Amino acid sequence: MKNLFDVAGHTTLAGAELLSDRPPATSDSWAVRQLHSAGALLSGMLNMDAYAYGFTTENSHYGATRNPHDLSRIAGGSSGGSAAAVAAGLVHFSLGSDTNGSIRVPASLCGIFGLKPTFGRLSRSGSHPFVASLDHIGPFARRVADLAAVYDALQGRDPADDFQADKASERTGNLLERGLEGLRCARLGGYFTTWCDDDARAAVDRVAHALGADSELQFADAALARSAAFIISASEGGNQYLTDLRYSPERFEPHSRERLLAGAMIPSAWYLQAQRFRRHARQAIKSLFSQADVLIAPATPCSATPIGAEEIVINGQPLPVRASMGMLTQPISFLGLPVVTVPLRTASGKPIGLQLIAAPFNEQACLRAARALETMGITDARVAESAA
Repeated sequence: MKNLFDVAGHTTLAGAELLSDRPPATSDSWAVRQLHSAGALLSGMLNMDAYAYGFTTENSHYGATRNPHDLSRIAGGSSGGSAAAVAAGLVHFSLGSDTNGSIRVPASLCGIFGLKPTFGRLSRSGSHPFVASLDHIGPFARRVADLAAVYDALQGRDPADDFQADKASERTGNLLERGLEGLRCARLGGYFTTWCDDDARAAVDRVAHALGADSELQFADAALARSAAFIISASEGGNQYLTDLRYSPERFEPHSRERLLAGAMIPSAWYLQAQRFRRHARQAIKSLFSQADVLIAPATPCSATPIGAEEIVINGQPLPVRASMGMLTQPISFLGLPVVTVPLRTASGKPIGLQLIAAPFNEQACLRAARALETMGITDARVAESAA
């Protein structure tokens, strides 16, 4: 699992040198306890972007996580180690966290399934926080049935997590074979078709055809949602580490230090306005789910880039890789919606993923759609040849 979940007797590093001298955890996180109770065995703690703040897992202290399908390319982040371990066939499933796309981006680039549940559905207690008002946890797997089984095991009410929704557990594994029965599917257009390359658009076309998604819907505030997510993430993240930034700045990785310092200086009025907009956007998105149960969008603007690459070109514009790999996931996690990332292949054989998005607490809808695509042979979550 991603090394931000507490495991008794081990130091929770969260990918950061700053945290390397903290004492070992005295107890397991909620997620670890739930999985142990279900019979799972912990086999390793995995690399990540420092503080869970990044989309590439090019960790300057612990090293870059390489994509098992092409070792010269990024695995995505911030849960890159978790995705790479599953893609390489080292484990059947793993755990990650997702604040702005940290499950969905590496799932897309590593060619596996990933689930970001509804905000507040799963307890985060015992996991190192990044942005309390946006953090989610969830699983990676190569099979939808495994994804659903892990999600079901992680459910349950935990009084230690004040952000957890007061919702009863709803098992999903027994619903997967219902397939598309009663599900209305549609594409997300506008922002989500503009800010991706031809490979991502072709993947959307293929999945939309398979799911009978003839209509295209618009989330008009997607770009604003991404901007607001940036403000909230930078502000909460920067203020969490403000004391260390002030007195031990040399212990921060350069990329993290610059962004956290900038975030700590964001005016509180900006942060409050971003949170107000979030409430507005959550109401606005409800109209889309009166027209469709599952929305289809790319998970990343392109497939995995070379390690060390600084730019990608999307829609004719050069964009920074580290920030832009999450440009299609940020608006969705900002809304707290459940999402399954499904893996496909580009014409050249590279993994690329799509988001199947549902209304809050309707995880079963996106899992059923993912299982339908898996049954049709549309998805491709094979173990990487370099690791086989």
